[in-house]
Amino acid sequence: MAHAIIAKAAQTRRALPLPTGWEAARARLEGLPGSGLNIAHEAVDRHVAAGYGAQAALIWLGRDGDRRVLSYADLAAEAARFAHVLRVHGIKPGARLFLLLGRVPELYAATLGALKAGMVVSPLFAAFGPEPVRARMAIGEADVLVTTEGQYRRKIADWRADMPWLKLVLITGCSAPEECLALGPVMSAAPATFETHPTRPEDMALLHFTSGTTGLPKGVVHVHQAVVAHAETGRLALDLKPGDIYWCTADPGWVTGMSYGIISPLCNRVTMVVDEAEFDLDRWYTILERERVQVWYTAPTAIRMMMRAGAEAAKGRDFSALRFLASVGEPLNAECVIWGQQTFGLPFHDNWWQSETGGIMIANTADMDIKPGAMGKPLPGITAGIVRHDGDDVIEQPDGTIGELALRPGWPSMMRAYLGQPDRYARCFAAGWYLTGDLALRDSDGYFWFVGRADDLIKSSGHLIGPFEVESTLMEHPAVAEAAVIGVPEETAGEVVKAFVTLKSGYAPNEALERELRGHARKRLGPAVAPREIVFRDSLPRTRSGKIMRRLLRARELGLPEGDLSTLEGPAR
Repeated sequence: MAHAIIAKAAQTRRALPLPTGWEAARARLEGLPGSGLNIAHEAVDRHVAAGYGAQAALIWLGRDGDRRVLSYADLAAEAARFAHVLRVHGIKPGARLFLLLGRVPELYAATLGALKAGMVVSPLFAAFGPEPVRARMAIGEADVLVTTEGQYRRKIADWRADMPWLKLVLITGCSAPEECLALGPVMSAAPATFETHPTRPEDMALLHFTSGTTGLPKGVVHVHQAVVAHAETGRLALDLKPGDIYWCTADPGWVTGMSYGIISPLCNRVTMVVDEAEFDLDRWYTILERERVQVWYTAPTAIRMMMRAGAEAAKGRDFSALRFLASVGEPLNAECVIWGQQTFGLPFHDNWWQSETGGIMIANTADMDIKPGAMGKPLPGITAGIVRHDGDDVIEQPDGTIGELALRPGWPSMMRAYLGQPDRYARCFAAGWYLTGDLALRDSDGYFWFVGRADDLIKSSGHLIGPFEVESTLMEHPAVAEAAVIGVPEETAGEVVKAFVTLKSGYAPNEALERELRGHARKRLGPAVAPREIVFRDSLPRTRSGKIMRRLLRARELGLPEGDLSTLEGPAR
């Protein structure tokens, strides 16, 4: 806060009234006859009907240099063909379709086609191993899987017989194992029109999986009414305007890649850039420059990797088309915001949301001043507060007080269930609040500041220490690329702060640097909050979506159970 402000389940559910404040957002969508609502219709079909079929919907960049452009009419036709394939093969509305694909055109056609046919879409990250795939498909009782032949043989074939409810496996391309169906030929033979199934606003549409600290992943249920929030928050929080060139770097296997990598941009009639390849600095800068990207939504991890490479890597590039930069996935350090301003002439705008919220809840919007390090303010239609628990009571806290971030329930993209876990779902709500599990504070200007997950909070000598504040301070040092902070037991203080740090190129770990970093932190934070110990690492454990796994660092430090590791990026130690 010390930084200066930078200016400017497959079933039909009981119909719920649209919450107050969201009526105008709903009116910007078309809907289906008889008060129906369908995500795919809002994303593509209504634009084609309105005469925008020739506009580019998707610019696909293959990892080997291919470039393919699909118009809104093309995407609508491919979705219709896919929906027809499902219907011909006996897959009924409400069935659950899982996607195990990279960022390829078939993924977008399958997503929209399944939603158009009234089915439930559950995306999986293509880099998952066999066990995470199997666990999620078992929990979700998958009816259909769309994948590649290589993925099927490596990750599915050995246990497919254990899932008798899996009715159909569609393999991209023109050939498939005998027990599967090749998607290419049947898509080519299918008609390019399909009448959208008359889904209702509360019909289940999306099933996202999120990892808990222990146990199996949770299946988060979202309904077609979520599209109201997807469309509106893209307009408000990401400044999406019809015709924009927009690039969301998130994989559709994660909730961000679905909500803001497919649904929101298409509902706002933008042209999406989709890159099949993984992060490569030169490739990313080339895409921004060559494709004339106007709105860019990426992750703090990627921003820090760009920072690590230095400003020289961006010199000589033409980024003049960029209008708005935003970040998602984990808290955005103030240094990243400022670096964006220095490198691109634009700050990165942080925002906050969860798989459970389905869409952005708190954001730094285009018309706001930015306080680097702050999440921003609640979007219109969202009421947020800082609360504490006192027995069964939930008490709202005054500004400047750390507590649990809570939201008033009822926004359109709010999760409707944890699949098969009603008690766990019920525990998320109390006294008229949805309890997020994140600690934050609200300042006197109404900006919210992330402190950490409730189970990440460090209690030392009576002080409550949020790891994000310590990590951000360490990252202010020119040697530090990334930092993660945990609390470790100590007899006198209860807990003390321990930091794990990766260094930028050109810096080597040594005792002198460790002392320098501790001194830097003590000067900025005070001795009670600064790390007592700093450990240098080549890498930090993180999820495949980029979030640093503090709870895994803590578990390994203390010899505790490591919990669900299915989303772990790699064997970082």
